[in-house]
Amino acid sequence: MNRPRRAHRPGRPGAGRFLALGLLALLTLFPVILVVSTTLKSTQDVRANPFGLFSSFSLQNLETAWTVGNFDAYLLNSVLLSVPSTVIVVVLSTMAGYAFARLPFPGRTAAFYVVVFGLLVPFFAYMVPLYFQLRSMGLLDSLLGVNLVLATTQLSFGVWFMRAFFSDLPAELEQAGRMDGASEWQLFLRIMVPLVTSGMGALAVFTFLQQWNNFLVPLLYMPGGGYRPLTLGLYLFIGGRSVDIGPLAAGTLITILPVVVLYIVLQRQVTQGFLSGAVKG
Repeated sequence: MNRPRRAHRPGRPGAGRFLALGLLALLTLFPVILVVSTTLKSTQDVRANPFGLFSSFSLQNLETAWTVGNFDAYLLNSVLLSVPSTVIVVVLSTMAGYAFARLPFPGRTAAFYVVVFGLLVPFFAYMVPLYFQLRSMGLLDSLLGVNLVLATTQLSFGVWFMRAFFSDLPAELEQAGRMDGASEWQLFLRIMVPLVTSGMGALAVFTFLQQWNNFLVPLLYMPGGGYRPLTLGLYLFIGGRSVDIGPLAAGTLITILPVVVLYIVLQRQVTQGFLSGAVKG
């Protein structure tokens, strides 16, 4: 006579799993810790013991990077390039996502697939023709031109992402708003948008991180050197200081610190937004 099998109960994670996760976390965090340690050490200590962690304390490297390396101007330029392009992506993606999800117009499905097709086209395929187009329009070395290019690199993903949120909203809300006499704009702004704020927040953070770390777009479309961001400034700083490790580490820390702090502060909202989008999509 066969005995009934007991239901499988997941046990506690074993020591091997904790050890593997700990090693993975250490491998991930060690370069960041080393950059912070090198930044806060004196120049002499960096040269004598480059891998020694926090063996001394000095703000000399940060001062050199901030003043000599012009990272104060680079930081402002990164904000001027990342924030407007992120706002453009979030606003247009929210409006287009709502239109593709809730408005029945001819050719809606075909138009949506044309927009999503942009996810499959690499930037390298059209970066050279885009350069000549921007030059003919007088938009090279301008905040407007580079912000528009940065926005287009994330717009296809943003439309696809926000459409998933709007598609899952119940139709009864839309019907109730129309019965109360709400216009299309009132329905969109007062009823639909407040229900997808988690998705908009996740898209904003994701887009901002991508724009902040973008290197190729400012390099190509700012040939005169105007409004160089942190990524391009760090590249130029490295070219002039191949041996001075301390200021290089300080410049790297200035570049990565804003996005690390932003992600830590908004980590829960970003995770919830992407999980909701995955379930809804």
